[in-house]
Amino acid sequence: MPAVESGCSGRMDGVSLGVAAGPASPRPTCSTDCEEDTVNGGLHTFNQTHMRKAFQLMDDLRSKKMLCDVLLVAGSVQVPAHRVVLAACSPYFCAMFTGDMSESKAPQVEIREVDGQTLRKLVDYIYTAEIEVTEDNVQVLLPAASLLQLTDVRQVCCEFLQSQLHPTNCLGIRAFADLHTCTQLLDQSHAYAEQHFFDVVQGEEFLGLSLQQVCSLISSDKLTVTTEEKVFEAMISWIKYDEPTRLEHMPTLMEHVRLPLLSRDYLVQNVEEEALIKNNNTCKDFLIEAMKYHLLPADQRHLIKTDRTRPRTPISIPKVMVVVGGQAPKAIRSVEGYDFQEDRWYQVADLPSRRCRAGVVSMAGRVYAVGGFNSSLRERTVDVYDGAKDQWSAVASMQERRSTLGAAVLGDLLYAVGGFNGSIGLSTVEAHNHKTNEWLYVASMNTRRSSVGVGVVHGKLYAVGGYDGASRQCLSTVEEYDPVADQWSYVADMSTRRSGAGVGVLGGRLYAAGGHDGPLVRKSVEVYDSQTNTWTLVCDMNMCRRNAGVCAINGLLYVIGGDDGSCNLSSVEFYDPALDKWSLIPTNMSNGRSYAGVAVIDKPL
Repeated sequence: MPAVESGCSGRMDGVSLGVAAGPASPRPTCSTDCEEDTVNGGLHTFNQTHMRKAFQLMDDLRSKKMLCDVLLVAGSVQVPAHRVVLAACSPYFCAMFTGDMSESKAPQVEIREVDGQTLRKLVDYIYTAEIEVTEDNVQVLLPAASLLQLTDVRQVCCEFLQSQLHPTNCLGIRAFADLHTCTQLLDQSHAYAEQHFFDVVQGEEFLGLSLQQVCSLISSDKLTVTTEEKVFEAMISWIKYDEPTRLEHMPTLMEHVRLPLLSRDYLVQNVEEEALIKNNNTCKDFLIEAMKYHLLPADQRHLIKTDRTRPRTPISIPKVMVVVGGQAPKAIRSVEGYDFQEDRWYQVADLPSRRCRAGVVSMAGRVYAVGGFNSSLRERTVDVYDGAKDQWSAVASMQERRSTLGAAVLGDLLYAVGGFNGSIGLSTVEAHNHKTNEWLYVASMNTRRSSVGVGVVHGKLYAVGGYDGASRQCLSTVEEYDPVADQWSYVADMSTRRSGAGVGVLGGRLYAAGGHDGPLVRKSVEVYDSQTNTWTLVCDMNMCRRNAGVCAINGLLYVIGGDDGSCNLSSVEFYDPALDKWSLIPTNMSNGRSYAGVAVIDKPL
């Protein structure tokens, strides 16, 4: 098992265990060392410290090798001890010293399955009820504690490993738990791998899994994936890591990839074009099955019931909403988090520098703040927030300075779209690869757009409205980017001009909320259906808003802050498409802010 990752806030470098090691658990302590009770006219006394003092004395005798009647030997290490103490605390030693085994009377007993230093630590624990579990010793301590049947030590080892779970080590911890029959830790680490699948499959541990282990993971209904594309791509990566020996497993793995749930474009452009699929007839059959599924009318697809047409139903990880920077009234460093479970706002680590009008997204479990305005200059810089550590760090800067840009994640890339560089509105677009930490230009839009909103639907990136500095007008036009063709094209216009609209994606549809057309700030909202290429108005928001943040979670669309044309707003409202209704959440942000960025991440442990 790879070394557990350390150094993150909320993770323990070591766990000190202090539990009763004696044959009986002491009663709760009180202000005196003993309890007195009158029984049948007599006086019954219980001394709270009696057993602790007794064990302290026995440990002192052991250190002086007094009254010791057994010598435990592990390699070159010798540990003197008292049989009665070992037997009182360990069922393993109790069976050894009270049964018919030859060791029951032997003055020296060899413990072959445990190394010397670990044996010494565990005997120390028996006498003192204290032991420290760290990432350096947990892998030898847990199996040794299991052998000696020290269940408290075994349990704290499992709890320590559970606290260290991370996408880079959870599969190794799962294998370790399976090897040592740690049922609860096995379940926890497997659930963690399911919930963090996107990050887990980026690591070496995934590529080293056996066929059975990969099948166990990708067949799970609980797998947390935003799209089935991730499952297909992970499977292909695993095969190509050792293609000569793994190629024969393609049909077995493809059986667990839910191809019908992929978009038709992705099936044609990615799955069908994959050489591993082309050269395998069984895999082609799975592709044909998926294409037939897409040929059915949408209202009939539910009649096709197979393991591959069943949507995954992941267990929801608690989420928090992170609101980054903004104007209040100038650019600020402040970042706030909103806990959906507890309906409360709390302070998050400040940005390294003032930033408003930035593009903000979540990617690979972290929050990216891209470009923006620091009250004097437009920025090229990019800061990244790690929720586990509650800290920001810098990654590579963009090629151009951009404020009021749009930012979105499509595939494995973070796109920075349009914006304003301090002189002109931009039509250029660049993409960041977080693996190589570099920004590269892609095709430019057909129109310059600052104060643009962006969203991703069915594998395409959309740039919605904004402001065209050249003609000095707010825009109703919308463009679609195809990453395969590296090309932008116009789609249907919105019903009205919107600059600074809040744009988000919910249920596979693109929403544009509020925005403004010159001095007119809107509360109207419209939604785009890419299948029919049409915009439809839905219920108005409660307030006029422009330059607000937007995010979607649990089937609801949230619009955060912004301004109404006269003052910044601290309120947040959400849209329920089932009811076609907007509602305000009960609690406001600590202060009003417009031009803030918003992202949703897993709630830090």
